[in-house]
Amino acid sequence: MIRIAIPNKGRLHEPTMSIFKDAGLPISGGAESRILFAKTTDPEIHILFARAADIPEYVQDGAADVGITGMDLITERGANVESLLDLKFGKASLVLAVPEDSVLQKAQDLEGKKVATEFPEITYQYFKNLGVTVEIIKVSGACEMTPHVGIADAIVDISSSGTTLLINHLKAIDTVFSSTVHLIANKKSLKEKDKILDIKTALESVLNAKNKRYLMMNVPEAALQTVKEVLPGMSGPTVMKVESSRSSKESFLAVHSVVDADLIFTLVNKLKKVGARDILVVPIERIMP
Repeated sequence: MIRIAIPNKGRLHEPTMSIFKDAGLPISGGAESRILFAKTTDPEIHILFARAADIPEYVQDGAADVGITGMDLITERGANVESLLDLKFGKASLVLAVPEDSVLQKAQDLEGKKVATEFPEITYQYFKNLGVTVEIIKVSGACEMTPHVGIADAIVDISSSGTTLLINHLKAIDTVFSSTVHLIANKKSLKEKDKILDIKTALESVLNAKNKRYLMMNVPEAALQTVKEVLPGMSGPTVMKVESSRSSKESFLAVHSVVDADLIFTLVNKLKKVGARDILVVPIERIMP
């Protein structure tokens, strides 16, 4: 059996549930906030719901074989785990912030000052690398209020959009750490359980398909080379003979290709100009690596 630890709530929960569903491993019972365990469509793969901050240690200690959580939490805990895949969601930054009216303008101005944070290890390494000595105040929440009540001169806290800083009259003066969500594995489990790599492949296939589209069209045989020059496909287009009706004097080929979604608008117009017709654009669910 393989046990996967995923966030039980918060901003990482729904995207995690969604990517497992898209990968063909939908999780049952995840909507119930108090549930601890759940099953997937694979009887050998079970889910453990846990706090995102605890998942690195669960995976390191073998309570879970695989986990999904933020790289900021993995780094902060110093977890001895194997990072298998950047899942590209849950983007956030740990920022160094001070009150809007503060005279402090850069990290070096904080020499001898107090900095409050929920991420003392990352904060320590950041200032150490800069050669700046600060007193780190560890807090477990409401970090943004500490400069306003005299506990700290600055904070290091997570910021996704900057709204929380704005509401609390704080301004970011540097980015300390940039984070996304990663798929991690227990090192021993990774050696002993081959299906862990199957899970990685399934999730990776969803990421590969996210910004791709499947393009299909009919092309006059005489225009094939021009169409191939226009298409920026992954490994060249697939070309097939189209059976023409008896009344048709022109020979057509079916051309299929996988292209970047953000190229579709300009690409379709170019293809039409060189003779492509009956163009279909289809979303792709998964592309297996």
